[in-house]
Amino acid sequence: MGQNILYRAIIVMICILTFSFEIRSQNKVSGNVIDATNGESIIGASIVRKEDPTKGTVTDYDGSFDISLPSLPSVIIVSYIGYKDVEYTVSTLGKVEIKMGEEPVTIDLGVEIKGQRISDKQKAAPLTIESLDAIAIKQTASTDFYNGLGSLKGVDLTTASLGFTVINMRGFNSTSPVRSLQTIDGVDNQSPGLNFSLGNFLGASELDVLKVDLVVGASSAFYGPNAFNGVIAMETKNPFFHQGLAASVKVGERSMLDVGFRYGDAFKNKSGKPFFAYKVNFSYLRANDWVADNYDPVTNAQANRVWTAALNPGGSNAVNVYGDEYFDSSAELGGSRAGLNYFHRKGYKEEDIVDYDTRNLKAGAAIYIRTRPSQDYDSPEIILASRYGSGTTVYQGENRFSLRGIQFYQHQLELRKKDKYFIRAYVTHEDAGDSYDPYFTAQKMQETAATNENWGNAYAAWWTNNDLGGVFKKMRDLGYPADGFAAQEQWQRDSSHFLREWHAQANSYANKGNSLYNSKDFYEVGTARYDSLFNSLVSRKNNSKEGGTKFFDKSALFHLHGEYKIPVNGIKELVIGANGRMYRPFTDGTIFVDSVRRITNTEFGFYSGVSKEFGDFTVSAAARLDKNQNFNFLFSPAASVVYKPSQNNYLRLSFSSAIRNPTLADQYLNLKVGPAQLQGNLDGYKGLVTFESFNKWRNNTSSPFVKRNIAPIRPEQVRTVELGYRTTLGERLFLDISGYYSRYTDFIGYQVGIDIPSIVSEQFFPGSGIFDTLPLLGKAKVLRISANSDETVVSRGASAGFNYYFSKYYAFNGNYSFNELAKQVADSVLVPAFNTPRNKFNVGISGRDLPVFNKKGLIGFNINYKWIEGFTFEGSPQFTGLIPSYDLVDAQVNYTIPKNHVVIKLGASNILNNKQFQTYGGPRIGRMAYLSLTYDFKQKI
Repeated sequence: MGQNILYRAIIVMICILTFSFEIRSQNKVSGNVIDATNGESIIGASIVRKEDPTKGTVTDYDGSFDISLPSLPSVIIVSYIGYKDVEYTVSTLGKVEIKMGEEPVTIDLGVEIKGQRISDKQKAAPLTIESLDAIAIKQTASTDFYNGLGSLKGVDLTTASLGFTVINMRGFNSTSPVRSLQTIDGVDNQSPGLNFSLGNFLGASELDVLKVDLVVGASSAFYGPNAFNGVIAMETKNPFFHQGLAASVKVGERSMLDVGFRYGDAFKNKSGKPFFAYKVNFSYLRANDWVADNYDPVTNAQANRVWTAALNPGGSNAVNVYGDEYFDSSAELGGSRAGLNYFHRKGYKEEDIVDYDTRNLKAGAAIYIRTRPSQDYDSPEIILASRYGSGTTVYQGENRFSLRGIQFYQHQLELRKKDKYFIRAYVTHEDAGDSYDPYFTAQKMQETAATNENWGNAYAAWWTNNDLGGVFKKMRDLGYPADGFAAQEQWQRDSSHFLREWHAQANSYANKGNSLYNSKDFYEVGTARYDSLFNSLVSRKNNSKEGGTKFFDKSALFHLHGEYKIPVNGIKELVIGANGRMYRPFTDGTIFVDSVRRITNTEFGFYSGVSKEFGDFTVSAAARLDKNQNFNFLFSPAASVVYKPSQNNYLRLSFSSAIRNPTLADQYLNLKVGPAQLQGNLDGYKGLVTFESFNKWRNNTSSPFVKRNIAPIRPEQVRTVELGYRTTLGERLFLDISGYYSRYTDFIGYQVGIDIPSIVSEQFFPGSGIFDTLPLLGKAKVLRISANSDETVVSRGASAGFNYYFSKYYAFNGNYSFNELAKQVADSVLVPAFNTPRNKFNVGISGRDLPVFNKKGLIGFNINYKWIEGFTFEGSPQFTGLIPSYDLVDAQVNYTIPKNHVVIKLGASNILNNKQFQTYGGPRIGRMAYLSLTYDFKQKI
């Protein structure tokens, strides 16, 4: 099968590479528009033909443009707010550079509207693209630019802690976003061991971010594996164009302090041409994190006929209390343990065992060398860059994890020529530092005091020693007819105050050291013995050798990527490329099965793409072939048609595909998280007992076990069809409407089963109680295993967004997104974790650069309202539950003093302090008000 895919892919790619035929000659001119004073690219400048002003274009985010002229020579007019209009005569084909000088007079409304950052390139893109440029970053109403991405169309923003926010698109939202690709200057920002990005915790400094593009939808053919549901592409500032000093300080609630600086400069050769440039940047964040203090019972927590989980006198399994496992004696309503029902250990609150003191440091340095300075902007460049990130925060995956002193190193070497080619090599290293698993730590502390078996026996012994079960024998004297379980249950409800007191005393008895049960006193928070045990556990590795809860992770990945654009007469763009990657996880058995042997995992791929214009139509096709060492070749084709019936109208139809190789975790994971063992699945599993049959056996031990086999993990694939329309009406209103339909094959989720050795299961016998079987169950393992669905999973959705610009300085915007899982696994064996609201919308109003004080100052503001419909969040069994519907308002006002290069900004995310969950098991996210001061001096070039 793998070879058939390989042959088909080669044939398609050959067709793409040979797809070149002549069309009528066009006088197409490309170029760049820059500031004459400092050389910075001017984004959104209007370029029109002088003889026909209705025909034109707008410069893109790097100041570049393409325009077709009917004949040569021809005159174009370049205009932008705050600059003098430029008339430029184009005499020959090729690339031009147009410099614009500042003009303090406000130009007409039409040109200003065109300068609102809606480029022709974005309008004509075959996929849904959302963007945030440098000005939008400055204007974002959120605490930082990364959180500001949450107001864009189709974006799901999930905050699991103050330092950990992640972005997902088009469903299957996760705090471990393995279906989205995040890059910085083309470099994958994923954690080498965990296989996904930690949001912007180890990402780019805000002062160095030029723009962020979000490509929504399946994009493997364009961006490679893991660009499954979307791409977050960040681009940083080039020191050849962004020179000078920028510095900022931000203070806010929760003792937040955020400081940073960036400095860039360039050197010229004897001919006066820049040939060497460099930049350095640094940022540091300190704040007190939100506390995860949800003490409600977990969704679907075990209850019985007498009590709901929340009202059970024996306690409950609370969301953010760890180690509070339960014991079941509900079948003994009439025996010596009558009244016990379900009872729970005390456990530890997350706030008692987690470091909520968030710290984040990011630093970077880069040098840029022009190999042919005489060509200026068109010169090939050599880039050597390094980035470093470290910090402390809470990360939520299958459990809540305390990341303490985690470090992230990334080094990049690249040779590139703009719009021609690049060869990029980079390496990423990480060090987990002193990170640990709080959930497992709580359980280890409980077990050190007493094993679950011994603790449960002590609890039950106190109950039976005080003959509390015998109370039921006296019910007739208390006025309850002896008519069986119904009367006994009613007595328990009526006597809940007695039961609560008895359970409290039983719990206290079980938590005290007792030689009869080989137990020690409970380790109370705040005591010296607690601190000693806690420090011992979190300083020892979470493996079989050391028996602690600390992660050891010094994994690395190595990546090489090259791309070349081939000039072909009559073809708009023809691209070929290839990449290779090697993962080298090193966790010493704390995360992966690498305690005995080192693991390496390699993959490679190559691709080609072509784009051609046929009058008002632009047709594009692409194909990609990928191979991971453990799986067959995978083929990812894509095609699109963009129709431009008039100047500002674009209709697009695209077919795209993506593949997702199973992550390192899907393949090699071996992680104990409390009561379950998380397992990778390269080889498959046989004879696992289903949870359903196990629970039936618990109530009736004559009930047989049902067993299931799980096939080895396979790569996941998706095919997506998207239809969209973009238009600008009257140069005031920009609309973008789209809908999609996606079909997933070999969808990766997880299955849960119990591995019970046959010698153990044979010892189970009818009539045995839970306490009789606890020693036997200790030999069994609850496994959560990565697995594929044998059925097709279908998702679909639609989105609509608008930007309306009015009265010169103001904009009104909004967007709506609909997503649903239309078809999933019928028997619910596989958990899909769609985790996405069916409906959500944003609406906002903003103002930019309103002149005040005789134009000596400029005021801007932004207010955004967001509404999210409630949905079920499927994480681990402990962290699966309902996220209620919520809304919030972000707002900011800023004041710019151009003469002093200063911007003062006052704002707040969730300004009304509407505390809400964004992920089940995480904290309630409240208001974060802030005040910032930014100095940005752009050195003249």
